[in-house]
Amino acid sequence: MKSILLLLPALLLAGCSGGNEDDLRQFVADAGKHMQGRVPPLPEVKPYKSFEYDDYNLPDPFKPRKLRFNSLDSAKAPDVNRPKEILETFSLTTLKMVGVISKAGVRYAVIKTPVNTIYTVRVGNYMGQDYGKVTEITDKQVKLKEMVQDETGDWTERDSTLNLQEQ
Repeated sequence: MKSILLLLPALLLAGCSGGNEDDLRQFVADAGKHMQGRVPPLPEVKPYKSFEYDDYNLPDPFKPRKLRFNSLDSAKAPDVNRPKEILETFSLTTLKMVGVISKAGVRYAVIKTPVNTIYTVRVGNYMGQDYGKVTEITDKQVKLKEMVQDETGDWTERDSTLNLQEQ
């Protein structure tokens, strides 16, 4: 019985071999005769040009840009030729009002900068980076009129306040 089981797979394999594979060989030989493939050439590789960010001459990408049309000819345009005051180098949001003093009948606001220096301002002085002119000083706040550009480049006035920082 064991010999029959061993002979059976051998007989099955022998039955599969035919030796008549000429038609298969002819098909494989003829299959590629009519096909012609063409690969397009690779695109030209352009050399990489690096970009060096020169932050001294370029605008800060994180600050809104001011438009510069003919806005300096406007009647409301600020005087860009006047000498800047020291508190105009700081953003208004970084300045703190820490007190009020009066001297010879004139009221002064005491302003603290982000670098912990103290300055006094009175009505008519400028502070902040948007041409803010001090219009009134009370016991609790400094009122300013700032000049800002709108979307079209025209100058408009904006009211701002700097409140007393109580500790």
